[in-house]
Amino acid sequence: MVVFDKAHKIGYDGVEIHLEHLDILPINGIKRKMRETGLKCTFSVGLTEDKSVASPFKIFRERGMSFLKKAIDVAAELEGDVICGIPYGAWGAENPIMRRPEEYDYAIESLKILADYAKDNGITLALEPINRFEGYMINTADEMAEFIGKINHPNIKMHLDTFQMNIEENDLCEPFRKYSHLVYHVHLCENHRGIPGTGTIPWKNIFKTLKEIGYKRWVVYEAWVHDLFVAEFGMIPPKMAMWRRLITDSDSAAEQALKFFKEMKKAV
Repeated sequence: MVVFDKAHKIGYDGVEIHLEHLDILPINGIKRKMRETGLKCTFSVGLTEDKSVASPFKIFRERGMSFLKKAIDVAAELEGDVICGIPYGAWGAENPIMRRPEEYDYAIESLKILADYAKDNGITLALEPINRFEGYMINTADEMAEFIGKINHPNIKMHLDTFQMNIEENDLCEPFRKYSHLVYHVHLCENHRGIPGTGTIPWKNIFKTLKEIGYKRWVVYEAWVHDLFVAEFGMIPPKMAMWRRLITDSDSAAEQALKFFKEMKKAV
C-alpha cells in the first residue's frame, strides 16, 4: 500500500495495478488508500498459457474467461474504467510453428463475450500489441487494429506502449495518428525500459502527436526494476528479460520520469 503514498507525494494522478493473484489482492486496503490519497487506479493483465482465451484447449479458455470476468469485477469495484495489456492470449508464449488461425478465432469468440461483460460493468478492454520476444499473436498496431475490427465492439480498444512499438513499428508516431479513434490507453517507457529521457525514444514527437490527436486519457509510466522483481519473486521473469540494473532507485526514477514528462508536455 505504500506505493499510493509515494505516488501521491511525487505528484502522480494514479497507480496502475497488475491483476494476477486476484484472491490475495487487498481490495479494501486499496480502497482506503484511494480515499486517503485521491489517486485513481488503472489495471493491466497478462494471461498465462493455462488461462489463454486463444488456447486450443477448451478448459484453458474457460479458465481464462473466468479469470478475466473476475478481473473486470475487481476493476469495477475499484472504480476503474480500463483493463489494459494482453487479455487476448498468453503473455510470453512461444509457438515454433508460427501463428495458427484458430487461435484468433478462439480469442475473438472469447473477447466478444468478455466485451459485453466489460460493458455491463463500465470497463473497456484496451488490447496491447507486444513485441516478438514477449508474444507471437499480435505484434504491431496494424495487426491489432485488424483484430479489434473483427471483434467489432465499443468496449474493445487499443493500448499502445512505446517500448513495444520501439521494437516492432517503423514509425513510433504514425500508429497514434492512424488509430487515434482506437487508442484508449498509453504506456510510456524508454527503449531499454530505463529512466525516460536516457534512451532513444523520440519523446518530444510522441507528446506532440498525442496533443495533435487530442488524446486525453491515461499516460502511464511503466517502470521495470530489476531488484524489485528479485525481492518479490526471487528471480527475473524470463519474459521480462531485465538483466541490467537500469533503475536502482524506483522512487527516484518515478520522480525523474514525471518531471521529464511534464517538461515534454510543456515543450509541445
